[in-house]
Amino acid sequence: MLEIGSRALIMGIVNVTPDSFSDGGQHCTTDAAVAHALQLVRDGADLLDIGGESSRPGAEPVSLDEELRRVIPVVEQLAKATPVPISVDTVKPEVARQALASGACIINDITALQDREMAAVVREFGAGVILMHMQGTPQTMQTNPNYRDVAADVGAFLERRMQSLVQQGIAVETIALDPGIGFGKTHEHTLEQIRRLQEFQRFGRPVCLGVSRKGFIGIITGRPRNGRTVGSVAVACHALAHGAAQIIRVHDVAEHRDAVRVFAALAQPNKAMPHSS
Repeated sequence: MLEIGSRALIMGIVNVTPDSFSDGGQHCTTDAAVAHALQLVRDGADLLDIGGESSRPGAEPVSLDEELRRVIPVVEQLAKATPVPISVDTVKPEVARQALASGACIINDITALQDREMAAVVREFGAGVILMHMQGTPQTMQTNPNYRDVAADVGAFLERRMQSLVQQGIAVETIALDPGIGFGKTHEHTLEQIRRLQEFQRFGRPVCLGVSRKGFIGIITGRPRNGRTVGSVAVACHALAHGAAQIIRVHDVAEHRDAVRVFAALAQPNKAMPHSS
């Protein structure tokens, strides 16, 4: 579920939403979302992350009924169509409950399971969980974010959340950590976090890196959202080179798959490589 082998895992993003920051509206029907997810599997995704509520800056929450309508049919179909583990990106305990009952096995919560009912759902199902840091809410997070030391502050938050959940009966082996790149952080905060991403390895849990197509890459490169694949891969390569991330959450799976596989091959210098003809 959250077991990491000799290479980082690639988590393919499937947004069943009309308003996600990069691909909103492209896969917002069940059939389109399922087809896209299965293409990501063919491209090399090790995990699928299904989301029915946008968390882009300024995004408005959706109702429980609407999120269920978007997410559950996709999870049901994918659970039957592929053995690839399914994660659901949600903050709602009832969405988590129904998704896990429908075949998902991981909950990716941008609020780090601060809702005790969500923690109870995860514990009940023995699900994997990704705990993310976010300062504020999607509506407020980019309004003057402030830190004493961004990497240390985020690390302290994630450590507290992990300890709290273990006390609530959630096995530490089921937990992964996400520093929340771009969630309540300035451009400078984001670069500092990425430079110091290796510090999160001290917790002994997989780190999930979600930088795909994000705004800081656009600031650096001047590229629009759909032109940030190379920049996204560059950040992933930086993290891989420093052993700083074990899960790479991305829109562009095939390109990141190639980067991850090359790094895995380079880490095994004595392994014979196939000769090209």
